[in-house]
Amino acid sequence: MATLYAGTSGFAYPAWKPDFYPQKLPAKKFLQHYATRLNAVEANYTFRRLPSAKVLENWVAETPAHFRFAVKAHQRITHIDRLAVSEFTEVFFRAIDPLRVTGRLGPVLVQLPPNLAIDTAKLTAFLQAAPEDIPLAFEFRNKSWFSEETYDLLTKHRAALCLAESEKIVVPERLTAGFVYFRLRKENYTAEERAEIRAKVLALVADGRDVYAFFKHEESPAGALYAEVLLG
Repeated sequence: MATLYAGTSGFAYPAWKPDFYPQKLPAKKFLQHYATRLNAVEANYTFRRLPSAKVLENWVAETPAHFRFAVKAHQRITHIDRLAVSEFTEVFFRAIDPLRVTGRLGPVLVQLPPNLAIDTAKLTAFLQAAPEDIPLAFEFRNKSWFSEETYDLLTKHRAALCLAESEKIVVPERLTAGFVYFRLRKENYTAEERAEIRAKVLALVADGRDVYAFFKHEESPAGALYAEVLLG
């Protein structure tokens, strides 16, 4: 049965007190509390550093079995190697293995820089090098990527086109995988907008697709509260 996973891009925000985190909750308990209200988080932590096995084992220990961690691909993969397969590609996927082997890994978000234009040879090589049992979601921030060739490659490898909101680019709502990945980037949503989002994600779940929906993290707990309501 398909599942809706909803959360925010990060959780370590003291400013979310007292509306989301209890006023006296220590920072080391944030993830544990977060996981009592939401069932997924997008971890930006892995973009800047390789996580130690201990860090990931602690994440697993502090959350229930149904909780999922979507992790961002390391910046060396996306911004330094610019999607070119290297030794580090394998290093990164090996580093997140503690989440994979426990069944707690959601999609890996591959967020490419805006100045990286379409390169289907690189995309093909990366898709071929990535572990087949790890779902990938690609956030393209250069509109040249939005082509049938890209969609065909993603579909072939069961990778998702990340449906990310942006002021600079409109992402086509093309479904290329058995799951859907939304990045909801506005700071505030009207009641009508939230109702539209809920109707959309529930329709996708009813159609048999897991949905990952992550609201923007800010100094306000609004995104976390939106995600909680989305889960119903």
